[in-house]
Amino acid sequence: ANLIGCTYIIGLASHWRKLERESRRDIFLQQFLEPKQSREIRKAIYAKCQEYLKVACCRNTTEKELEGIEKKEHVVVTNMTAEEKENYLKSQHGIDRDQRGLGVRPEDFDRSAGHDISIFLTQNSDLPSRGKALVDTCRQILVNDPTTKIIVFTDGRIGSGGHARKYLEDSELGCSWLETGESADAERDNQIIFFYQRPDVTEEDRRRPRILVLHFAHAAGLNLQSECYNLILFTPLYVGDGGVSGNPVDDASTEQQAIGRVYRPGQKQKEVNVYRLEVRGPNNEECLDGMLIRRNTDEKTLAETTNAATEDDEE
Repeated sequence: ANLIGCTYIIGLASHWRKLERESRRDIFLQQFLEPKQSREIRKAIYAKCQEYLKVACCRNTTEKELEGIEKKEHVVVTNMTAEEKENYLKSQHGIDRDQRGLGVRPEDFDRSAGHDISIFLTQNSDLPSRGKALVDTCRQILVNDPTTKIIVFTDGRIGSGGHARKYLEDSELGCSWLETGESADAERDNQIIFFYQRPDVTEEDRRRPRILVLHFAHAAGLNLQSECYNLILFTPLYVGDGGVSGNPVDDASTEQQAIGRVYRPGQKQKEVNVYRLEVRGPNNEECLDGMLIRRNTDEKTLAETTNAATEDDEE
């Protein structure tokens, strides 16, 4: 139906009719369309196609359909230990020792000088204090609603999904997860996703893990709003090699796409909770998390992500 609608809108109806005749699937053409070629009929066809595509694309109607559903953002703050701080500083690969600190930013890394920001990002993701904050947050959500299902988004490029899984599996909570790349198994993944899209039916369903760990690579295309209204961003997203290579608009847009897996039309709850984990220094000093959370939630940056989406729609 999408293809047929677009065909009429861009003026390729005659070519489509030719293909239909050649394939001998022209019953619709002979009995309905071909005998009725008046201007009014063509006008009505175009109008209906436009109406269908507007609904199918959904973007223009999403805001109205989300009326009455509130998105609540929470920042869960935790403090790293002295030992974690030491490892955090050691991971600032390439930066002179006297320049290392809790306030080091992605812009301070220079790939051309041999700096490797991926080591720093990976270490930041694997802080035990972050894992504890994840487990504690999930437990509190399940205390409030034992039947709900929780979505955790992670940055698979730096092994963040594995880190989150490790902490959840070491607790009694457990989790399910989707693989990416060559490890992906479409049939297995579809079965897992289906469980998080439907209510529990059997005792076996009720015993399954309530938490699904995803990568930001899964941030588009999944509909999880039917049974999930709590989403956790395990680490704030940064894609880049340091210096000026990062793109805050792209990163913020990806995070918003991830949030859109549960904050979307069809959500049954009146409130959707988004939890961002922020690890600070032992004495509450702001570290990488705080900088990236401010960057990715900046109003101007978020407005740019919206403007980019609007321009795409207009084109």
